[in-house]
Amino acid sequence: MNTLRVFSGNANKELYKEIVDNLGIPEGKIYVGRFADGEVEVKIEENIRGKDCFVVQPTCPPVNENLMELLVIIDALKRASAARITAVIPYFGYARQDRKAEPRVPITSKLVANLIVAAGTNRVLTIDLHAGQIQGFFDIPVDHLYATPVFLDYLNNHPDFKNRDNVVVVSPDAGGVERARAFAKRLNSSLAIVDKRRPSPNQAEVLNIIGDVKNKIAIVFDDIIDTGGTMIKVVERLKKEGAEKVYAVCTHAVLSMGAEKKIENSFVEKLLVTNTIPLGSKKNEKIEVLSVGKLLAEAIRRIHLNTSVSELFV
Repeated sequence: MNTLRVFSGNANKELYKEIVDNLGIPEGKIYVGRFADGEVEVKIEENIRGKDCFVVQPTCPPVNENLMELLVIIDALKRASAARITAVIPYFGYARQDRKAEPRVPITSKLVANLIVAAGTNRVLTIDLHAGQIQGFFDIPVDHLYATPVFLDYLNNHPDFKNRDNVVVVSPDAGGVERARAFAKRLNSSLAIVDKRRPSPNQAEVLNIIGDVKNKIAIVFDDIIDTGGTMIKVVERLKKEGAEKVYAVCTHAVLSMGAEKKIENSFVEKLLVTNTIPLGSKKNEKIEVLSVGKLLAEAIRRIHLNTSVSELFV
């Protein structure tokens, strides 16, 4: 572990400190600031020649600022002769632009992957990509972690989920069925699917609930919650269909446009999220934040020691 160094930009300092504490190593010495005109200024303040370097930097809002910080830090590490550079991106921004859903639009997640590789990254570590195929956008190895064990640990110790026959996992759309099915299997519960239409970005219309939710405790399972509009409509429809209680589970809490207030005023019992994105003042009584710091620290340790990462999810 003497050759391991972990650095961070300004995106999520709390998660970074938790990671280095779990690893039992000191924080990497780095300055990340701004020049007078707003350009990113970076200086590595220790010798990292021949070291195995990791950069913890989710590309969450402000997305472009945090992405640029990541790229500049990677370039600084490469020019300081780091032996290997791993970009630890707990939340990968621009992931929802992963295909041409209509004519004359970009595939921005592929563009961002190209930028990260071009900066000098040797490896990427991330959690719950919006679409699994994004791993193929990188021409370098990608270690794709899942937050499922973190959520299961919470739910397994919650009194509302002792009777699994009374629990149903709900996919908020057809695209998330595979993700929700895998979670339902781990939870040993049934599955329901929402038939949803999206007339425009961040707008959704719930048409039908496929599956039995009456008198059951429903868990709406998704990877990202952004404006919260879809989640609120799904929760309202589940309650209308007779669900006893509705919980929501989302790995990445973007929570834009006052989503936290919508959640607080909704029928949802609790929204479980992780700390891949710092919530700051967006926290409230209905939002429970679970940490992925220990999970990321163990993955970093295994990558550094060249042991299996996939065994974390067996």
